Amino acid sequence: MTTVLRLRALPEIVCFALVVAGASCQPQSPGDQPQEVIHTKIGMDMVRVPAGTFEMGSRNGEENEQPVHTVSVAAFYMDRFEMTQECYAKLVVANGSHFKGPNLPVEQISWGDAALFCNLRSRDEGLEPCYDEATAICNFDANGYRLPTEAEWEYACRAGTTTAYSFGDDRRLLADYGWFSDNAAKKTHPAGQKKANPWGLYDMYGNVAEWCNDPYDKAYYASSPEQNPRGPDDGKLYVLRGSGWALGADACRSASRVGEDPGFLDGCFARDTIGFRCVRNAD
Repeated sequence: MTTVLRLRALPEIVCFALVVAGASCQPQSPGDQPQEVIHTKIGMDMVRVPAGTFEMGSRNGEENEQPVHTVSVAAFYMDRFEMTQECYAKLVVANGSHFKGPNLPVEQISWGDAALFCNLRSRDEGLEPCYDEATAICNFDANGYRLPTEAEWEYACRAGTTTAYSFGDDRRLLADYGWFSDNAAKKTHPAGQKKANPWGLYDMYGNVAEWCNDPYDKAYYASSPEQNPRGPDDGKLYVLRGSGWALGADACRSASRVGEDPGFLDGCFARDTIGFRCVRNAD
């Protein structure tokens, strides 16, 4: 059963309320507005991201972040944290992560393994799986779990902001919000140790890069639709967002995007800088 909670940024009170409700005690959003949070079966909290419109991309960033374009997305739920090894182990016994620890993000996960986990999580809760496991095509009308679209990811990361990061343009503050090359000591770190963004999402910058549902096309923004864009129909690479522990501050910007081999043909996918988090349709 999914427990719905409305939380304010009072850590002690929130933790007590979570214990009473039978949910896990996790760091809470710093925002003043209450956040709708659902506690899911595997123990991962999800934050409701409201529907809205934003300017996607960056005028001052890399060529693949342009042109800046208006995008509208429907409401969705997003995992509050990158998928941890403890939560992943609720459905998958094998742990192929390089850095081991229950609260560390799962990594060395191919795009296909992340999508399969989404289907497992959906079936475990009696929801309709989103992915056709023969074709990897996503059914966006299904009520189960999936990877976020690239637009959903950037919208959630920005959390209503227009600056390079959700906390502003000063990259010197990044160490307060994420693990990257300057402070990660060449490894991942437990989820939720840094500050959350204004919508209560943690580790959107650094720690591990996160798979998006979209195939990657560096020129896609020039033809992207405004309503709920879902990326090109196909491609050899898939989108990664958020950067990871090995890269610098510039790669962590909200608009930064890269393409990566999804590992469909790689039985030993070994990128200890890559993980994921899940989303679900909110309505």
